[in-house]
Amino acid sequence: MARRLAGFLVLLLVVSICEAAFLFQPISDSHRSAALELFTPDHGSFKSLEETYEALRTFQILGIEKKPDLTATACRSISETVGSSSSTAKDLFYALKANSIAECKIDKKASKGIISRLNAAVSGASSLLDFYYSVGGLVLIKDQSSEADVHLADAEGVFRSVKAFSQSDGRWRYSSSNPESSAFAAGIALETLAGIVSLASSEIDQSLISTLKNDIIKLFDSIEKYDDGALYFDDKLVDGHEYQGPLSTTSSVLRGLTAFAAVTAENLNLPGDTMLGLAKFFLGICVPGDAKDFFNQIDSLACLESNRVSIPLILSFPSTVLSLTRKDSLKVGVSTVLGSEVPSLTVKLVGAFSSGSKDASLVESQELNFDKASGLHILNDLPKSIDVGSYTFVFEVVLHEPEHEEVYFMGSQTKVPISVTGLIKVENSEIAVLDSDLGSIESQKKLDLAGKNAISLSANHLQKLRLSFQLTTPHGRSFKPHQAFLKLRHESKVEHIFVVGNSGKQFEIVLNFLGLVEKFFYLSGKYDMELTIGDAAMENSLLVAIGHIELDLPEAPEKAPRPPPQPVDPYSRYGPKAEITHIFRAPEKRPPQELSLAFLGLTILPLLGFLIGLLRLGVNLKNFPTKPVPATFAVLFHVGIGAVLLLYVFFWVKVSICYTFKTSLMYKVDCI
Repeated sequence: MARRLAGFLVLLLVVSICEAAFLFQPISDSHRSAALELFTPDHGSFKSLEETYEALRTFQILGIEKKPDLTATACRSISETVGSSSSTAKDLFYALKANSIAECKIDKKASKGIISRLNAAVSGASSLLDFYYSVGGLVLIKDQSSEADVHLADAEGVFRSVKAFSQSDGRWRYSSSNPESSAFAAGIALETLAGIVSLASSEIDQSLISTLKNDIIKLFDSIEKYDDGALYFDDKLVDGHEYQGPLSTTSSVLRGLTAFAAVTAENLNLPGDTMLGLAKFFLGICVPGDAKDFFNQIDSLACLESNRVSIPLILSFPSTVLSLTRKDSLKVGVSTVLGSEVPSLTVKLVGAFSSGSKDASLVESQELNFDKASGLHILNDLPKSIDVGSYTFVFEVVLHEPEHEEVYFMGSQTKVPISVTGLIKVENSEIAVLDSDLGSIESQKKLDLAGKNAISLSANHLQKLRLSFQLTTPHGRSFKPHQAFLKLRHESKVEHIFVVGNSGKQFEIVLNFLGLVEKFFYLSGKYDMELTIGDAAMENSLLVAIGHIELDLPEAPEKAPRPPPQPVDPYSRYGPKAEITHIFRAPEKRPPQELSLAFLGLTILPLLGFLIGLLRLGVNLKNFPTKPVPATFAVLFHVGIGAVLLLYVFFWVKVSICYTFKTSLMYKVDCI
């Protein structure tokens, strides 16, 4: 249950991120790459025929040519399943599902056996899933074998048995003993009933069909909706084992709806934007990271691609950011959810509004030109009323043939956020020091904000600093950026940031140092000045150093606020420390060699006496262990003692105490 909840939360996060722009793109190469990563067989096969079918179906829908070769292993698993007498209706169902794509050969005898077992399963079914697997298996064997005589003798009775699980709100139960109902079960029921209708040897009572149509309408009354128009189903979390999440639930309902619509000639009377809303939901998920969710998304989009209710059309945009500098064209693509071509149509730009504005449209209705080479509808020149900024463009799609309007659905109008960028002109830039009382200019200098500046000014606490400039768009209109800041940085690294206000095209800021001495902590000295002008639509955003100003401020009173401590560089605190080196002092002057040898001889004499004593006592190796394990430990013990003695010899003869420590203690010591 925890794993399902975690997957549900991740799905909601992905949906919320992908829907932020209210833009939906049809299936692309990113989905094909993801399919090859998610559906990777383990040693040439998948764990079950259900996973095998999902992989084969996904590869088939996406048209992936360079895919793993699953046919041989799939056919072997299918053959074993259909030939086994212990296979359940569910096993046979997924074996036939996989075989509908793998197209393995099933002999007539095996087919008759499957039909007989599935008919028996239908007769003994007591739950919705029992009917689903057995009826679904019969439909599959009928589609795969033209010679097989597959039908339900009492199709209407089976229909009523399945219908008994329905609820008044359009949801369905899994069994008569389970009082809880769900939309996921409703999708399974609709798919099952569609199979019963296709297997019926005679026409089903139309009153049952009409009742089922009403159930579908009631089910869709409970559909939920996002702000962007995406529609989805979600069940309340009652039993963690049966909860499927919005993606699986919506996918189940869509499969059932399209399957039932395919076997009935009557109109289901669903609103025209229903299928479009479902398409927006599945496309808004982007690329799921789970194989099951990915299959549900792709299979659902395939159902939308060829359903009898209405095929949704999707507007796509190679780019929603247009540059006036590059004179970008507005390009719009129209396709189905899987990116297939659509019948002849016209795309119109019927309105354009500034973001957040309720004013009248900035453009008149105009048609986009269709480019056969790229398959895009193009508006080469943006209207002059469109300047740098963020807009909401309103599009309308008109099908040329009236009969296509009954097959395809686009919606009345589609709103798309479009950003227009360009080079902003920065003009009349100047900085001046003013007299505080009279407002007269003490010193004034021009600025080149597009180039380098090295302005040097000086002021005291009785004066003011004024910075002004103008910003205009490529069409000569005023431009207000998201950011316009003036930063003053003292030589002690204390910084002060001020927002530059505007009135129309004119931007201006006046700093009265008399009122800022406390904010400046009475710090006199050099202040570097830096101007920041930035906006997402501004192609030439600025971060420019203006120069510096020398401020002469009064002495700080006793209780004046002190500058905040500057942050310590974490590298200096937690970085590597200075290397510690130690040099051994020079060795003392050694005695004459003859004296040293004499003392060596005196040192060896006790050792010789010890050896002679051992010989006199008759020491021998008769009691040395002979068994392998004790003998090994005894040898190692004596070798260890010998190694220590050998180290002592080397210390006295050749090496220094530093190397002796390094060898005996296994301690890292750098000897100099």
